Amino acid sequence: MKNLKYLFLLFPLLITSCITKKDVRYMQPSESLVINEEGLIPYNIPIYRITKNDILNLNIVTTPKGDAAQFYSSLNSSGGSGGSNSAIGGAGSSGGSANGGNVNFYFNGLKVDPKGDINVFGIGYVKAEGRTLEDVTQELQEKVNENFQEGKSEVRLNTNGITYYILGDVETTGLSGEKVVHKNTLTITEALAINGGLNRTIDRTNIVIHRKLPEGIKKAKIDLTREDIMNSPYYYVQNGDEIYLNTRGKSLNGFGKDPVQTLTTGVSVITTALSIYLLLKNL
Repeated sequence: MKNLKYLFLLFPLLITSCITKKDVRYMQPSESLVINEEGLIPYNIPIYRITKNDILNLNIVTTPKGDAAQFYSSLNSSGGSGGSNSAIGGAGSSGGSANGGNVNFYFNGLKVDPKGDINVFGIGYVKAEGRTLEDVTQELQEKVNENFQEGKSEVRLNTNGITYYILGDVETTGLSGEKVVHKNTLTITEALAINGGLNRTIDRTNIVIHRKLPEGIKKAKIDLTREDIMNSPYYYVQNGDEIYLNTRGKSLNGFGKDPVQTLTTGVSVITTALSIYLLLKNL
């Protein structure tokens, strides 16, 4: 039975396979966190730039007596917005789809074509790719001002909120999927909190983000256990971001999900090894 002593070598494995507080705790102190002279963490919010295949929401608001419907086509009108204003040329922002995307937004929105342009009825083609929403809005406003008295119309150009995608393993099926948030800014911690947070099986040190840029897709890895993630531009979710959640190796091998499961798995390993030992000994 002295060979049974080798079974005790499994105990260190069981201990090291347990998930610790350090593995699951968000925003742990980091010496590399950048703080300004006022003791504040500076914002590092990247400016969203329009890419090919984006769909935009355009509203041109005028007074009730304006002839915007005649100039910009009443076919694209989203209806009155209440009060003394009317919204013309807008895309609907309601109505979703189980297969992803927004049905009304898809059919009524302004699509950025393969050349990077949008085609606004009554104005023509306008370059959009690589530009900010503010830049394109200003150009459209100048075009509209050529047909209306300045100050009597307002161009409003937006995306359909911030659309992002979360993809994890089978244990995060409730978290995975397409998400839409109607906010100007969204941090990744806010995005995860909105969707219930991360369970213990997810490796918080290895969150992968694919970000869509006009030049292509950029890949980045972030560590949510370090507070200096707040200095990263990837701390802020952008429209079209894909967030990949990776499962811990400890969880894949059956250890580390919770103490009871770790103990159960360890006992099973020891019992199996002991059974094999006794079987071989009696042969």
